[in-house]
Amino acid sequence: MKQIYRQFLTLLSLIGITAGFSILEFYKPYYYLEKIVVTLIALTVFVCIFRLILPILISQKVSDPKSRYNLKKILNISAVVFFIGIMALIWIEESTSLLVTSSIIGAGIAFALQDVFKNFVGALILLSSETYRMGDRIEIDGNVGDVIDIGIMNTMIMEIRGWVHGDQVSGRLISIPNASVINQPVINYTRDHSFIWDEISLPLTYDSNWQLAISHIEDLIREEVNPLIPVAEEEMRSLGEKYLVLKRATEPAVYISLTDNWIQLDARYISEVRNRRQIKNDLSVSIMNWIESRDDVEISSTTSTITLKQE
Repeated sequence: MKQIYRQFLTLLSLIGITAGFSILEFYKPYYYLEKIVVTLIALTVFVCIFRLILPILISQKVSDPKSRYNLKKILNISAVVFFIGIMALIWIEESTSLLVTSSIIGAGIAFALQDVFKNFVGALILLSSETYRMGDRIEIDGNVGDVIDIGIMNTMIMEIRGWVHGDQVSGRLISIPNASVINQPVINYTRDHSFIWDEISLPLTYDSNWQLAISHIEDLIREEVNPLIPVAEEEMRSLGEKYLVLKRATEPAVYISLTDNWIQLDARYISEVRNRRQIKNDLSVSIMNWIESRDDVEISSTTSTITLKQE
């Protein structure tokens, strides 16, 4: 509401300034003064349409916040392109001169502002392809976070991880150039589905009853993530209709591998993207409580043999 009020005041100011220059041009006709008056009229119409009427219509007609946000971003980009085109038509009269001037200016701007241009193109790609959307959890060039704003030049994310262990916010905001979607891999954790696979690794001594451990750990994990499995399977089916995705097992499983010091158990399970750390914590607590209650299952640690040489 405050933004609309400010735009309304801007419009009134422009109308006043335009009226003043129009009166001045009426009494003292001058070529460039006429151009200024036409420019002010175009700017007034621009603010009225693109800063008042259309934003109000979008706010009233579009109820979904994400759709409303994307429409406003498209409107902002369209407004910039429209205004530049109108200014060129006003100030450059001959079509040949307009073409030559536009080409020279375009080439100069493209060379001098190539990074800005790439960011602008990146914004168009984001708005048209939905590589990521508002609220998605993404990773670009090692930066991981939740998208909180997609601007014309940059994308703002709320960082997770950083110096914080696990998938929790660090409190930092990271501005990522939109050109990154052109030349950097974009990892999206939440597009088209809301889960990931996670693992917990456990080193057991060779004296442990590892068969019992595997069976009981699978039961503990199944009890924790069982409500997520039907949702994950449904999302996998939907994903298979959009992409060539082979069926993946969503049931928990424990895999075994042998090392020099211990038997390693790797428990694999489905986890919610935004609740990964809490699920892993709950499972770890349950598994440790069970191991502590057993005498035949023991956590291992690295062992070393030291030989003393006697002279």
